[in-house]
Amino acid sequence: MTASSAFVSTFFSPQTLSFSPKSSCSPRLLLPTNVRMVRTVTLATASKPATGTGTRAPRGIMKPRSITPEMQAVVGVPEISRALALKQIWAYIKEHNLQDPENKKMINCDEKLKKIFGGKDRIGFLEIAGLISPHFL
Repeated sequence: MTASSAFVSTFFSPQTLSFSPKSSCSPRLLLPTNVRMVRTVTLATASKPATGTGTRAPRGIMKPRSITPEMQAVVGVPEISRALALKQIWAYIKEHNLQDPENKKMINCDEKLKKIFGGKDRIGFLEIAGLISPHFL
């Protein structure tokens, strides 16, 4: 016990615990380093339900539009949204294995797709959205 009390008295002498401005020791060095910030729990209140009729009519690329007969041959319906048409064209491409096996970004068009894509034999997948635009009436 005497050894430990000597150890404690060496490090915690009155000179090191003094926080007076005359002290040569910086108070920053004596502050504990393992202090944790404690967050308080706040209660969230339920927000008010949105006013209105509930669901609104689809707009933009989600709004169904009538399409040309060439596009109807691929997607199978007379009226469809741009987003769904693009999705069904991709399904048609995958179903008929029309992607180039070496470069998956390129699509080899069959007769139905040639009618939609302006008679091109091959197109890039980024061109699809622009090439289907004229088919929406």
